[in-house]
Amino acid sequence: MADFISLRWLDFLDILLVAFLIFQLYKIVKGTVAIRIFLGIFAIYLFWKVVEALKMELLTEILGQFIGVGVIALIIVFQQELRRFLLLIGTPGFLQENETAKKLFSWFKKNDDDFDLDYRTISKALKSLSKAKTGVLIVIEKSSNLDYLADSGIEIDAKISKDIIENIFFKNTPMHDGAMLIVNNRIKAARCILPISEQELEGNYGMRHRAALGISENSDCLAVIVSEETGEISFASNGKLIEGINQENLEQKFRSFLY
Repeated sequence: MADFISLRWLDFLDILLVAFLIFQLYKIVKGTVAIRIFLGIFAIYLFWKVVEALKMELLTEILGQFIGVGVIALIIVFQQELRRFLLLIGTPGFLQENETAKKLFSWFKKNDDDFDLDYRTISKALKSLSKAKTGVLIVIEKSSNLDYLADSGIEIDAKISKDIIENIFFKNTPMHDGAMLIVNNRIKAARCILPISEQELEGNYGMRHRAALGISENSDCLAVIVSEETGEISFASNGKLIEGINQENLEQKFRSFLY
């Protein structure tokens, strides 16, 4: 019994380092569907360690097999994040390049308290586009990293502007199809391809609504839709569609969903 409870200072350091790594991983997957897998595997792992310490050999063997499968599941779920991480490590002199280092460590530093967005300018553009019944799909990144969406579209990296938003979604422009991605209060990309939700929706919903739901199911972003048929403004957040947002309280809705 004495051997079981004896702890060295290295054991405390080991526990602190593991806790730190788990917390950072939690911040990366927070707000995504993957968080459920992460918490499930973490709970099984803790239970496995408890039964292993108690020398319950049969349960230890069974739970060990679950952990082995869980590691494979994590690799599949986070394959895009792992790919970007390995590509960054393979970049020559990546530690000396500030921009590369920022991209690498931004995953760990992103904080909801630092979130800022010029939602007033976006609201003005949405009201104008809604009156003209112009189809719109805008994805606003929060804590989940959505850089992979920019890779599927056309990178812009422009300051948020009513004129730019209206010009991008104008029906005769080549970039009006797909989604606009806003990251760190800047228009990062347009014509981005989003995952389509498998939820059963009524027939009056088009691909914009399904795409907005799809990305909101896989991250904690806010997706904004303007219907091309009705001009109605809707939000998609956490896999739910919020319809019929009034233009008068549009800015208030932005604040409530973003802060």
